[in-house]
Amino acid sequence: MDLLKSIFKGDKVIWIIFLFLCLISITEVFSAASTLTYKSGDHWGPITQHSILLIVGAVIVVLVHNIPYKWFQVFPVFLLPISIGLLAFVMLMGFITGDRVNGAARWMTFMGIQFQPSEIAKMAVVIVTAFILSKGQDEDGASPKAFKHIMIITCIVCGLILPENYSTGVLLFGTVYLMMFIGRVDAKKLLILGGGIVAFITVFITFLLATPDKTLAKIPMGHRFTTVKSRIADFTNKEEVPAAKYDIDGNGQVAHARIAVATSHIVGKGPGNSVQRDFLSQAFSDFIYAIIIEELGLVGGIFIVFFYIVLLIRVGRIARKCERTFPAFLVTGIALLLVTQALFNMMVAVGLAPVTGQPLPLISKGGTSTFINCAYIGMILSVSRYTARLEEQQRMRDAQVPLLTAEGNTTNPILATDSEAQTAAEPTAKILNSDAEFE
Repeated sequence: MDLLKSIFKGDKVIWIIFLFLCLISITEVFSAASTLTYKSGDHWGPITQHSILLIVGAVIVVLVHNIPYKWFQVFPVFLLPISIGLLAFVMLMGFITGDRVNGAARWMTFMGIQFQPSEIAKMAVVIVTAFILSKGQDEDGASPKAFKHIMIITCIVCGLILPENYSTGVLLFGTVYLMMFIGRVDAKKLLILGGGIVAFITVFITFLLATPDKTLAKIPMGHRFTTVKSRIADFTNKEEVPAAKYDIDGNGQVAHARIAVATSHIVGKGPGNSVQRDFLSQAFSDFIYAIIIEELGLVGGIFIVFFYIVLLIRVGRIARKCERTFPAFLVTGIALLLVTQALFNMMVAVGLAPVTGQPLPLISKGGTSTFINCAYIGMILSVSRYTARLEEQQRMRDAQVPLLTAEGNTTNPILATDSEAQTAAEPTAKILNSDAEFE
């Protein structure tokens, strides 16, 4: 028991959520990876690979959650320039070589390891935003310079992500926007920014829908325009089509996902009994939530939503306990990123949003995303260790004050003067205000 406590430190609820999501991931990916099994001819290959990735991810959680949170401020020093360089390189190589997956250049291979630079960029931007907001706080909120610096960095990174991955760029920008709102950035600036974004998106979608595909294909940096247009058109088209004329092959991903949800009922068909997994090419990734509902029913789908909501609430409690702004903004930004991405994935699976290609955090099969998400959980747990230390020190201070005032010939601790209590609490107050004391 002592060994487990020494390894699994930090908030126990966060640990429980992480372990449950990993168990669900192993079960559902094993079921949903039937297409990979068919292609490889190896029944155990896909799930063995995924299990190994989750084990490595768990090791990452353990390692990261032992790092004092203050060291996370150093990460963007090398992560931000590296990610910007890699994003530019991947986008450039996509135009030069035409090497794209599903029409987008999002992946690169280094020493046989394939990864997405956008995942690294998301982490860097969230940490940088938390750092700038924490350093720019004053009595009136965040300074104007904080807003300026955040927008410059975010626009550069999102500008490199958007041409190849619109949903990831929008997700990251939305997370930063919410972080600035929580970080007390001037409301007028946020309203102007929000209005400008809404206006731009409206004009952009109108332009896509009104422009012929042949014209869109000729626009520089617009190789994804036709894909985005078709997805928006499919989502907004509410015209009823007779069952006999419905092109299930042409609308395969969305159609089979909706069939999976519609045939699930309350308790589902049971783990491993999905039918639609054989027709969904991304059943183990983008549409895994539809497979979860098909196999575990509405009950299973609600439980998944419950886990992410509890994660967000728990992180909110951790943030409120922080005495310093950087760890509070950091864990809040991470939670918003994870939960918003999960919301995107689940809305797509049940037909409430256009297809976006966002995996379900900690559940979908993946390499880069799994490792980065596990690092996020490690960061949250690291900050929870910090808040636990603060609570412990607060209890020590509360216990020391009556004892020290009693030694000062005060017969009744309740009648002790404020100056005596303040003097008794000074050693602990110094510890509370020092990041260097946290290990």
